[in-house]
Amino acid sequence: MKRQAITLATTSFAAALFATGSAQALDNAAGQALMQKDGCAACHTIDKRVVGPSYQEVAAKYKGDKDALAKLTDKVKKGGSGVWGTIPMPPNTQVSDADIKTLVGWILTLKK
Repeated sequence: MKRQAITLATTSFAAALFATGSAQALDNAAGQALMQKDGCAACHTIDKRVVGPSYQEVAAKYKGDKDALAKLTDKVKKGGSGVWGTIPMPPNTQVSDADIKTLVGWILTLKK
C-alpha cells in the first residue's frame, strides 16, 4: 500500500511537471540563474517591473490559461509588443527552445 502511494505521488508530480512543459522543477534560485544566463534579467525581475513586467505579474495575468505555456514560449522566442506597454520585447532567438520552455513553465508557477 505504501509503495502504491509513493508511486502515485511520483506519477502525479511527473504529470504536473509535464503539464508545465518543464523537464525539471525550478526553484527560485535556479530560475534566477536561468534568467541571468539567458539575458532575461536585463528587463525582468521576479517581483518588480523593470523594463518589462515582473514575472509574478505575468503569472497572474495568465493564471488559468491552458495555452499560456505555448503562447508565452512563442512570444519570448519571437518578441512582441503592446501587451505590457509601448516598449517592445525583442526576439530571443539566441536562447534555446528548451531554456525558454523551462523558464516560462517556472514563471507560470510564481505567485505574489
